[in-house]
Amino acid sequence: MLEFEEALARVLAAVPAPASENVSLNEAAGRLLAERIRSPLDLPSFDNSAMDGYALCAADVASAKPDSPVRLRLAGKVPAGETFAGKVTAGTCVRLFTGSPLPLGADAVVMQEETRAEPNARGEVLILAPVGPGKNVRLRAEDVKQGSTLAEAGELLTAGRIGLLAAVGLTCVPVGRQPVVGLLATGSELQEPGQPLAPGRIYESNRIALAVVLKCAGAVPVTLPLVPDVLAATSTALADAFSQCDAVVTSGGVSVGEMDFIKHAFEQMGGELQFWKVAIKPGRPFAFGRYRGKLLFGLPGNPVSALVTFLLLVRPALMRWQGATDVSPSVRHGVLAEPLVNHGERRHFMRVRVDSAGKVRSAGGQASHILSSVAAANGLVDVPGDTTLAAEAAVPVLRWD
Repeated sequence: MLEFEEALARVLAAVPAPASENVSLNEAAGRLLAERIRSPLDLPSFDNSAMDGYALCAADVASAKPDSPVRLRLAGKVPAGETFAGKVTAGTCVRLFTGSPLPLGADAVVMQEETRAEPNARGEVLILAPVGPGKNVRLRAEDVKQGSTLAEAGELLTAGRIGLLAAVGLTCVPVGRQPVVGLLATGSELQEPGQPLAPGRIYESNRIALAVVLKCAGAVPVTLPLVPDVLAATSTALADAFSQCDAVVTSGGVSVGEMDFIKHAFEQMGGELQFWKVAIKPGRPFAFGRYRGKLLFGLPGNPVSALVTFLLLVRPALMRWQGATDVSPSVRHGVLAEPLVNHGERRHFMRVRVDSAGKVRSAGGQASHILSSVAAANGLVDVPGDTTLAAEAAVPVLRWD
């Protein structure tokens, strides 16, 4: 049985090198960059006004005060998107608006609120306060210099990054190709939701939940039909899944029972099983293997175990597959509002809920079949074996997202 860190290292080592594709910025949210992006231009690309006001020479208004304003001649007006053909000279100013290009000769902008126009002196503006050189001016390349790095390969394309790329004129970006992942659930007791529930049967819920977290990890889920506990049916289902997908995630059928056929069927079709036990709770019977450059992730059938092992071992692999440099789950730090106790030998990833104040509480029952505590949880706390984490202890919480 492998320790968690060794199991994760083996999984990541088997992930294929990422392939890339170009996508529109409109479709790039949540994707991972495949290449470093450099800016094709300066941002801003010209000196411009940071607000509505008047462009002028700062030296002209050094003595301006509300009770002794400086009078300047208005030489023109420049709306945003237009330019001024002339030049600001001593004793003159030009009306600007936010984003208007700064005219030649001007070195500052006085805000509109610090000016006054007199009805009987049309064509003149009274400046009521001094401004220093560069005041209220956005300088060319102040934000981004041409050729500088905007984003690195492996970084997530967030709204902020997408906005920056659009601001320098880009319309598409190279991103890591999203792996197509088949979802198989095995078990003769399983029944599709929406049908009358037969005696001894249960509704299958793993595929729909795993499809959600697969999408969050950037993968493309393909939900496949339920598989009964029959070796031939399991073999056929695996072969069909691998024929159309880059990886296959199964739930159920990976333990040591007489009706657990995933490992046998996978090896029978030529798959190479890498390991199938990990020293964590929930989720010890986790199977991992390779088949013709594709990967098998065999998750336990219990819904909680399936989600926890996905977060810890499958999500990092899918992120690496797309070129992510950081594949760790996001972490929020909190303080325990109550003790968390692990009486077992294996480290236990316990379901918790973190409130807005950072207080961490158990989300409910921790048995691997308790779905209500999964619904209530927004993270996991890693509790070592034979350990009690006391109330008020600071803990990192692995977030579901």
